[in-house]
Amino acid sequence: MTTATNSFERPRDGHAGLSEDWLALGIGLFIFAMAIAGLSQIDLLGWVVSTSVWVDVSAALRPASTRYASLGGFGSLVVTYIALLAILSIGVAFLRANVKRFALAFTGVFAISYTCWILGHNAHLAATTPPELQQFGISWSLKLTNEGGYVVALIAGLVIANFFPYVAARLNEAIRPELYIKIAIVILGGFFALTFASKLSLAGSVLFRGLAAIVEAYLIYWAVIYFIARKYFGFTREWAAPLASGISICGVSAAIATGAAIRSRPAVPILVSSLVVIFAVVEVLLLPWIANTFLAHEPLVAGAWMGLAVKTDGAAVAAGGISEALILAKNAAEGVHYQPGWILGTTAAVKVFIDLFIGVWAFVLAYIWTNHIVGTGEQARVTEIWRHFPKFILGFLVTFLIGLYFALGTSPATLQKVTPLIGEANNFRVIFFVLTFFSIGMLSDFRKLWQEGFGKLALVYFVSLFGFVIWVGLLISWLFFHGMKPPLAS
Repeated sequence: MTTATNSFERPRDGHAGLSEDWLALGIGLFIFAMAIAGLSQIDLLGWVVSTSVWVDVSAALRPASTRYASLGGFGSLVVTYIALLAILSIGVAFLRANVKRFALAFTGVFAISYTCWILGHNAHLAATTPPELQQFGISWSLKLTNEGGYVVALIAGLVIANFFPYVAARLNEAIRPELYIKIAIVILGGFFALTFASKLSLAGSVLFRGLAAIVEAYLIYWAVIYFIARKYFGFTREWAAPLASGISICGVSAAIATGAAIRSRPAVPILVSSLVVIFAVVEVLLLPWIANTFLAHEPLVAGAWMGLAVKTDGAAVAAGGISEALILAKNAAEGVHYQPGWILGTTAAVKVFIDLFIGVWAFVLAYIWTNHIVGTGEQARVTEIWRHFPKFILGFLVTFLIGLYFALGTSPATLQKVTPLIGEANNFRVIFFVLTFFSIGMLSDFRKLWQEGFGKLALVYFVSLFGFVIWVGLLISWLFFHGMKPPLAS
């Protein structure tokens, strides 16, 4: 989605160059294509770094493919960094940003983020079952699974943003969570397809229910929040509409698309977007643990809830990832071992379906505003739908369909070859997730936002989100996903 960056930085909407949406689409498809090219016996991505649970940090890193074993773990990490730096720097050049400043900042962001990922794989954080504890010779663990690294990255970002502003300023140019998460979601499509194809009836049910659940976001959330903002807080239509979209739909991108659709002043969606980022962090810090406490035995309800309740793609997927780690670990401790990927997949499915209709909603609002409110005489054009449509979603659909083809339309031998190749691409997805978590934390300079004096906006956001949106989202998730379980691990 379109990015709201540190506090009130201008959204990177691509008017000066290529948009982040198109860039994410291109990078995601390029990485996925490089992976699939391995079917020609040329493994182009096997050098990407992979991280394992460890007690001895020297054993934490290794290349994804044994073909590149000679690189060693640290060599694989260095090659991965160089590759990402190169491709993202080229992308930033297309965005017409400062490539040198980005490269320097990205070096720091990657180093801190991946260090957090490695720390999160320490056995005391990641080991989940008694056999694992015995294997690593430890007596206790927080049982976060290896995805505990996401939490470490998020906390590191929060600490730097709020206690080390000089460092945060130096890293600012590479803090692009929406770009990172869009690339990750494009890659996720193929992995998602292989996971879902193994259980088609359950997968189809998840997708159908996720599609049905978006009615809530557009027809219930939006109308109620718009009414509350106008009736009880006295906001003008110019403020109430982006605020309703930001709280009810997809956070940052919905607020920006709505602001553009109704031709509001640029400051309006930027202020709303900043609130979206702050509250998304709060949700990521709270909701997964609430889900683990009360929904551990309804894992797909928890996944759908994260998709409906947490705003911005990055924060929603982050919450889905943390929820999956906590819930899988809790069930494993009780002797129930679910296949990984289903809780996060449900979150992503719900979020993607919500994203799909942002362009349509922007067109609807543009039509209403231009024809019935402001009376400019201008007619809203159908091209508004395409202009606000999140282009990276096309990449998700492409990789999903390709993965589905390999899972259902090829021989078992071909599927056996392509599965580890898509797994290599998935390692990049994991890295972009880690970058997203760290970036979300880095966006949250609470003091600066408070000094800007938009307490009234924060109040309506707080009342709507915690008084209505989260709990209705939970109810809808329960109605649609109650009783559904992920497949058991073999």
